[in-house]
Amino acid sequence: MSVVPASLLTMETLTARLEEIKARKGAPPWSEALFISDDMQVYIVCQAPGHPNDTHYHEHDELWVIMEGELSWQYEFDNTPHIVRAGDFVWGPKGQWHHIEVLGDQPSIRVAIGVRGEYHRYDRPGCHPAPKA
Repeated sequence: MSVVPASLLTMETLTARLEEIKARKGAPPWSEALFISDDMQVYIVCQAPGHPNDTHYHEHDELWVIMEGELSWQYEFDNTPHIVRAGDFVWGPKGQWHHIEVLGDQPSIRVAIGVRGEYHRYDRPGCHPAPKA
């Protein structure tokens, strides 16, 4: 078994509450490793309106659950913005870049589920990291 990085959910803490995480983390932007195993990683991401985002892709599929707020997802293969809200699910197909933007004046919170060790990739046309603050 490989070494698993620290995450909020462990064998000792099998549950977590979103409101408690928000109170501890404070104002956005922030992210938290909710669960990391040998095979998968799950992060909570809180993003403020107007906070820069990047355009990237992954070598594996990624799935998000929208917990709060409203966002626009844009995909490489589809010029139509996909508007999502709390309670929606979003799929990011592997190999296709996507861009995420918070809409309105409230922060958004989403749960990102993917393969452990996957990261944002920028080595294709259309991809670029977010500007540095």
